[in-house]
Amino acid sequence: MSPFPFRLLPDSAELTCGQLRIGGCGLLDLANEYGTPLFVYDEQHLRDRCREAVAVFGDGVAYATKAFLCTEMARLAYSEGMHLDVATGGELHVALSAGVPADRLVMHGNNKSMAELAAALEAGVGRIVVDSFDELDRLDELHASLGVRPKVLLRLTPGIKAETHEFVATGHDDTKFGFTVSTGDADAAIERARASSSVELVGVHAHIGSQVFALSSLERTVAVIAEAAAGYDLPEMSVGGGLGVAYVTDEWAPTITEWGEAVIQTCTDLGVTARVLAEPGRSIAAAAAVTLYEVGTIKRIEGVRTYVSVDGGMSDNPRPVLYGSGYEAFLPRAVEAERPMTVTVVGKHCESGDLLVRDAQVPADLEVGDILATAVTGAYGHSMGSNYNKVPRPPVVFVAEGVARLVVRRETFDDLTRLDL
Repeated sequence: MSPFPFRLLPDSAELTCGQLRIGGCGLLDLANEYGTPLFVYDEQHLRDRCREAVAVFGDGVAYATKAFLCTEMARLAYSEGMHLDVATGGELHVALSAGVPADRLVMHGNNKSMAELAAALEAGVGRIVVDSFDELDRLDELHASLGVRPKVLLRLTPGIKAETHEFVATGHDDTKFGFTVSTGDADAAIERARASSSVELVGVHAHIGSQVFALSSLERTVAVIAEAAAGYDLPEMSVGGGLGVAYVTDEWAPTITEWGEAVIQTCTDLGVTARVLAEPGRSIAAAAAVTLYEVGTIKRIEGVRTYVSVDGGMSDNPRPVLYGSGYEAFLPRAVEAERPMTVTVVGKHCESGDLLVRDAQVPADLEVGDILATAVTGAYGHSMGSNYNKVPRPPVVFVAEGVARLVVRRETFDDLTRLDL
């Protein structure tokens, strides 16, 4: 098979004497200094995607922190002009701890607790995206006790099935999220919120899912929510996020600019006068990172399969197990080499389903001790990571202009017992 497709690597990727460098730093050097597994993020790539989003959507764009969040990422997104979308009390805490002003935060979540809503109100978050009638009840109670009247958007369910995995499709009628348009709940919610003294309704919101490639689905969403909000003269309309990214050789995805221009043109064509908001996450972070592993065991089963075991696995990237997600693998020491050998890259966990790449193409001279990498791992790896089998979570390094910065340290064995009593 042909060499690894360079277009899947972070923007700053370059070859020096046949070895891969990102942000001016050699990947083998980084593995030697920080150990493996290791998340390596191209900082400039992250900044450029944030700037692209702001350029097309303006001040109404928020980074969806669920894709990847640490204090340094929160600071970076804010410094590049983005709001931040947080969906739990924990994400809210990280964003505030990073110094992001509360009025630059958008609070999401289909089941926000009283404590989470109280924390958001007391901090003064810029927007709360309301997901249910029960949440409106809770906001009524909190208004009575705190006297705070937040600006809110109502999350509408447009009844559109996105072309993506069922676990990350959220816009069809059979979903836990939002007020369903087809049942009349959306109209009822808008009427209630408009009449409420507990909230200030400023707009509507929709999100049909994640890893969506078809711009037509996103455009249809705009049409449905624009019609649902017609006549109410609301100043804001959020189209959510969900733009997909390419993970493997035969995938291609629209750019943030192409997505934004298509959405905004649809709004213009429909006569939408509301300010258009958006919440990209994966498209900001995913392609910015690679994950480095060390090969520990190679098991060849003649006529069946070759297993390549690395020192990470489903604890640092559960997406293949959860969604059957595909990735490409490569050796940083030989990125341009032909990849004639098919192997299954697996982790070290006590699960047969602990795989990272089912049919990885690798160079024929792959051996124990090699550093093996997977690309496009900047979203939903670190954020969905776990300590399964009590494996410490990997560190995160940002690289730029030849300098590596450790922004999340590696967990230690002592960390694994830190909460035990």
